[in-house]
Amino acid sequence: MQTADLTNVKNFEYSETTKIFSGAQDFLPINGTDYVELYVGNAKQAAHFYKTAFGFQDLAYAGLETGNKEYCSYVLQQGKIRLVLTSPFNPASDISVHLTKHGDGVKVIALWVNDAYDAFEQTVSRGAKPYLQPETIENKDGIIKRSGIHTYGDTVHIFIERKNYSGIFLPGFEKLETEYKPIPTGLKYIDHMVGNVELGAMNKWSNFYGNVMGFFNLVTFDDKDISTEYTALMSKVMSNGNGFIKFPLNEPAKGKKKSQIEEYLDFYKGAGCQHIAVATDDIVFTISEMRKRGVEFLYVPGSYYDTVKNRVGIIEEDLDELKKWGIMVDRDEEGYLLQIFTKPVEDRPTLFFEIIQRKGAKSFGKGNFQALFESIEAEQAKRGTL
Repeated sequence: MQTADLTNVKNFEYSETTKIFSGAQDFLPINGTDYVELYVGNAKQAAHFYKTAFGFQDLAYAGLETGNKEYCSYVLQQGKIRLVLTSPFNPASDISVHLTKHGDGVKVIALWVNDAYDAFEQTVSRGAKPYLQPETIENKDGIIKRSGIHTYGDTVHIFIERKNYSGIFLPGFEKLETEYKPIPTGLKYIDHMVGNVELGAMNKWSNFYGNVMGFFNLVTFDDKDISTEYTALMSKVMSNGNGFIKFPLNEPAKGKKKSQIEEYLDFYKGAGCQHIAVATDDIVFTISEMRKRGVEFLYVPGSYYDTVKNRVGIIEEDLDELKKWGIMVDRDEEGYLLQIFTKPVEDRPTLFFEIIQRKGAKSFGKGNFQALFESIEAEQAKRGTL
């Protein structure tokens, strides 16, 4: 599939102080992330993994048993997070082509809106390339209106309007119930989702989110902020008006060796979603549970914790407990946060997850970038891709 053509994107004036786009004030209200859909090689097995390792619960299913002859989808839920895992039946389908090229990864970032038809018109009129023409689907539980646009790589946004729908997920899906019900690990909602784009494309896509979708640039990191002796990247964090949706966008920066972004682009074969950050209210419980269930996390050197107290000041958590589980800490002017990153959740070194607990902080852990990059580089060295 082709990516969006931005040649016709209109330019709107942006004010850093007011965080409002002139001429485009809140033209695309978004209520939150509706769901994230991953194309995977075996949806049944992937569902078992995410239930076992991450504590997701059964929600809905579509497949042969529901009359779908093209693909099957397992919908899992934990807190406000809905994860859709989709596998094709037809080896020549678009889903199969996507899987052959990219491997398992995020295809759809669905956004919950008040008016899916208007969201389509607003974004397409500003230069977005259509992916799904506005449509209404229905069953006995009501109607869903939806539409979609292309964004970076083969990733798409689907706008979901569900104010007149009371069903379990979407028409075409049935409630999923199995006997296997591992306890949740405390995941609450999606905090942010990070996209990796090609060298020189970060400004192009930040402008897309600004001009086409009305987002503002919350913060920018350059290669001086995010670098080690060997690798570097640059990043812009784009946010919608109410702050419910945050999309950091990364591009590689020049370094002595191949950066994590370049490694991702090589193995994913283009731009795509690098990681999904999910929030918890008790990160020690969440990580201890996930480690018991086999989730692998990046190693944080013990020396990292020698300077934490001086850097972040007083925190409520026991530092020895955080060190035990490899949880990092950072502080901004509004509070502090706790975070940790999994290793890639498939064999290609592409998609991974971040677990984050915010104690007032609105930032993204800038003080942890050095240790994080060194951990990622250590993993790259093992893979022979640094």
